[in-house]
Parts: sequence; structure tokens; C-alpha cells
Amino acid sequence: MATITPAEEARRDPRRWWALGALVASMLVLGFDMTILNVALPTMAEQLGASTGEQQWMADSYVVVFAALMLPAGLLGDRFGRRRMLIAGLLVFLAGSLVGTLAGDVNWVVTARAVMGVGGALVMPLALSVLPSLFGPDERTKAVGIISAASALGLPLGPIIGGFLLNHFWWGSVFLVNVPMVAIGVAACVLLLPETRDPASPKVDAVSTALTASGLAALVYAIIEAPDRGWGDTLVLCLFAAAAVLLTGLVLRERRDGGTPCSSGAESLGERPMLDMSLLAQRGFLLNTVAATLVMFVLSGLMFVLPPYLQAVLGHDALGTGVRLLPMMGGLMVAAKTAQPVVERFGARAVVSAGLVVLAFAALLGSRTTVDSGYGFTALWLSVAGVGFGFSVVPAMDGALATLPADRAGSGSGLLMTLRQVGSAVGIALLGSLLAGAFRDRLDVTGLPARAADTAGDSVVAAHLIAEKAGPEGAAHLAASADAAYVHGMTLVLLVCGIASLLSALLAAAFLPSAPGGRATPRKEARAMATSVTDAGE
Repeated sequence: MATITPAEEARRDPRRWWALGALVASMLVLGFDMTILNVALPTMAEQLGASTGEQQWMADSYVVVFAALMLPAGLLGDRFGRRRMLIAGLLVFLAGSLVGTLAGDVNWVVTARAVMGVGGALVMPLALSVLPSLFGPDERTKAVGIISAASALGLPLGPIIGGFLLNHFWWGSVFLVNVPMVAIGVAACVLLLPETRDPASPKVDAVSTALTASGLAALVYAIIEAPDRGWGDTLVLCLFAAAAVLLTGLVLRERRDGGTPCSSGAESLGERPMLDMSLLAQRGFLLNTVAATLVMFVLSGLMFVLPPYLQAVLGHDALGTGVRLLPMMGGLMVAAKTAQPVVERFGARAVVSAGLVVLAFAALLGSRTTVDSGYGFTALWLSVAGVGFGFSVVPAMDGALATLPADRAGSGSGLLMTLRQVGSAVGIALLGSLLAGAFRDRLDVTGLPARAADTAGDSVVAAHLIAEKAGPEGAAHLAASADAAYVHGMTLVLLVCGIASLLSALLAAAFLPSAPGGRATPRKEARAMATSVTDAGE
């Protein structure tokens, strides 16, 4: 009698697409929140008096916690049930959203975002870890594309909804929108998603988790504080040193505690570490993960600098800003829809490399933006950026997932998403710091009192607020200087993003496996699996 693998059985089960719908609903919750805050930051900066550094922390407190906890979150899902922990993550995310709704100052917003990061850490890797058990190689690229599109759907829709709320309600309402989204996600998971687990998964290592969280926090804090204090400041250098020591300690601890090869089914699962170094030793997983991480570095930079440009420099309200981010989503949808057949024809390496080149072109084109460019030029390079993002991240994610054994889907997906979020956190911190430093250096505050000049240097939003209180001539001069300084800083950020994308494209072209996971193409792999099933039956 022929033996049917779980992947083969899943492909014959029509409910797998309904289950994917449950995962899409869960990812939409995170997608909305990711960019609703970006659009809300200028308004929050005005009403809470937040500096650029504090705005970075409102964004990064979520990302740092998110990245730090995804490794243990993946293990918890493997051990206790991925659907169960996914639902728990959505509920924790809801609790953080309620705290954010009631927050009255920057510290409470940062706290709320950190709590939401705990929930997001459970949702993201577990949503991805279910895919290998639901879909075979011939369908996984399509499923990853749908998941990526769902996550990215929040890029424009989140700001549109957030902009509407900001135009009609208080800024805390941008957190309240998560309540119905979480309810839909929980209901979809309960009704549609099958439970999967790996009871042999190792326990979560509290020491490794602490090393991850503290190391990332020290790194991001150092990058955010460096422009104000100086890169040679004692505190900044100490933070960098602490981050290096903590993260090195994490790697050494995980190498000591485990690292047995994951390709053999006869290994001792009880010795498996939280940070599975054997996965990083696999060329397909490592290089695809690096490619996806670098894409997130670039994307986070784009999404951090665009909303203030659209709002403060071009003068659009929050709702108008969200609508004007739609071209990126259009480009992404085109790429996500066509990624699978293109990969099957040309191979993952060619597609990822080409996507990164397109992303680099979009960033370098965007770096030509001037104060007088207008929105039409921005819409052009945004749509190109969406195409590049889709063609680079979808095949890279699929290639990384293709290397994961079924019993390590949770921990492997957790590692993949951790590194992606580290890219986002470092992107926001590093590129945000570059923007803040360039803006402050270029801003002309001649004639302003010292306190007003210091406040104006915090952000382009703060500079416009100070300009409104100045006389007619001073207001026009300060506003024009703020716009020019911000566009200069945005140009530098986009140049860095373009160069990073080009370097990533070169690395992908040189080292990335041609097919997902470094193996045969999806169709060939499916045929090979079918052959092995037939042989087993005979």
C-alpha cells in the first residue's frame, strides 16, 4: 500500500486554501499596524511632543521585542500547537492595542508597542511555519506570495484607515482598529486552521531569550542615540560593545547546546538548540534568509521616511498620505501574482537578483526627489519599488521555507522572521538616525531662540510647528528650510537603500541557489516526491 506524505495529503485537501485564509487574516492584523503607526507618527509627534528619536522608539520598541521573541515563539508553537499559540499571540496583540488606545504619553505608547511586539512574535513565525505542512513544493511559492501580499496589504490600507481615523478621532484610535481585525483573525484560526505541532521540540531557553532581547535592544538604542550624542560618545560605544558581547554570547551558547545536523531523521531532538545553527549552515536557508533580511532593511527605510515627506513637505493629511502609498501595493501585487511562473522558468537566483536590482533602481530614482518634484514622481518610483520588493522577497522566503524539515517548521520560521525583523529594526534605527542627523545639520534656525531652535531640529513636523508660531517672514523661511533639509536627508537614506540593494543583488547572483532550497525546481521536486511515494508502496 502506497504511503502518502503529509504534503501530498494536504495538496488533496481543499480546506488548505481556507486554512490559508485564516493565516491571511492573522497577517493582516500585523500588516495594518505596521504602517498605521508610520502615518500616525507625525500627528503623535505634534500632540505628544515626540522627537525623532522618540518616534524611532515608538516604531522600534515593537520591532525589537518582535525580533527578540520570535525564536522562542517558534519553539512554543512546535511544542504546544501552532494554532493554539497563534491565537494566543493575537490576543496578546489585542491587549497591547487596548493599552495604546488609552496611552497618554510617549512612554505608554512605547510600552503598548512592546506588548504588541510580544503578540506579533507569536503570530508571524507560526503563520509561516504552517505553510510547509499545508502545501507541497509546487504550491508553496503561490502560498508564500499570498501571505506576503496579505502582510503587505497593510502598507497602503493601514495608512488609509489610520488617516481616516486621525482626521475624525484622536490619535489613539489607530490602535482601536486592531480590535475587529483580531476578532476576525481569531475566528478564522479557530474555524479553519488545523492544529500542527512537534512534541519533541526543545524547551524555550530563558537565558538565550534574554541574550537575544538585551543584545538587540542595546544595538538599536546605540544606533538611535548616536546622532545626538556622537558616534564616539562613551555611552554609545559601551552600548555597541554590550550588544556585541551579548549577541556573541548567544551564538556561543547555542553552538554549545546543540547544532546537530537537521537533515537526518535519527538525530536526538531533545538536544536541539533554540537558535538552530545547523539551519544557518545550510546554504539555501542562509542565503535566502540574508536576501529577505536585506530587502526588509531597505523597505523599512522607505516606509519610515515617506509619511513625513508626504505630510509635512507635500502638505497632505493623514488619509491622503495613506492613499498615496497605494502605488507600492500595486507593484507588489503584480510581482506576487507573477512570481511563481517566473521562478519556475528562470530560477530563484535570477528572479531574486533581478528583484533587488529593480528595488535598487527605485531607491536611486527616488533619491532624485527635490522639494518641487511633486507626488507624480514619488508615485512612479514607489510603484517600481513595489515590483522589486515582490520579486525579491517572495522567492527568497519560499526558498528558505523549502529547506525546513517538517519537525522544525516553527523554530526555522522563527529564525527566518527574527533575522528579517532584525533587518527592519536596524533599518529604522540606522536610516532614521541618518535622516535625523542630516536634517539637523541642514536646518537653518538663524534668529530663533535656543530652545525653539533645538525643538525645530527634532523633526520636520516640529520645525513646521515652530514656523507657525514665528512671524510671516520667519515662518516662510523656516518652513522652506525644513522642507529642503528633510528632502536632503531622505535623499541620503534612499541612496543608502539603493546601494544596499545593489550589493544584495550581486551577492544573490553570485551565491544564491538557483532553485528554492538549493534543490530542483518545484515541479521537479514534486515529481521526485511522487516517485519516492510510488517506490515506497512497491
